[in-house]
Amino acid sequence: MSKEFDRNFTRRRAIGVAMAFGATLATPALAQTEASTVEIESDLNSNTRRNISSFRSLHWQPYFNDTRKGAILVDTTSRALHYWSEDQSVYLLFPTSVPLTEDLTRRGRTEVVKKVVGPEWRPTPAMRARNPEWPDYVAPGPDNPLGTHALYLSWQYYRIHGTHDTRKIGRRSSNGCIGLYNEQIAQLFGYAKIGTQVLLI
Repeated sequence: MSKEFDRNFTRRRAIGVAMAFGATLATPALAQTEASTVEIESDLNSNTRRNISSFRSLHWQPYFNDTRKGAILVDTTSRALHYWSEDQSVYLLFPTSVPLTEDLTRRGRTEVVKKVVGPEWRPTPAMRARNPEWPDYVAPGPDNPLGTHALYLSWQYYRIHGTHDTRKIGRRSSNGCIGLYNEQIAQLFGYAKIGTQVLLI
């Protein structure tokens, strides 16, 4: 068995464990360069193709100036959410669902403005136009598309939330929001604060 095969197998197994249980890791500090921040900012609205198999741990420095109130990075290409606590002692890496199409995808900087356990759901006007058969309202519970917990963002209609339909995770399957397994949104919900920074790339 080759060393290359061993390395690839070990990496895949580590990713599988992270996806199954959620990775809680301490991240070492790296020096941030101004150039790396400029590069990230210029890429926010581009269609630059990233490696779709890049479900791997990242450092926060290229994406944020600091981790005040915590920081959430969502990579819509690798379909992964990264979270760093304010003191950087906690790092979480979760697989996500992402928007179905590019026109439903929003990128840029926002923040958590509201946290809700047992969220209600109402389709947006655009959703109603696309799917007139959908109900006007869904109460909290097992049929709710927002799952058990939701982090509301400063962008209207955008959320990071759970889902009861686990088939959606790892796929292009949402109408704009970022979805997590219910167990993992509950974990993220416990760490995230009002004002936690969020960056979607």
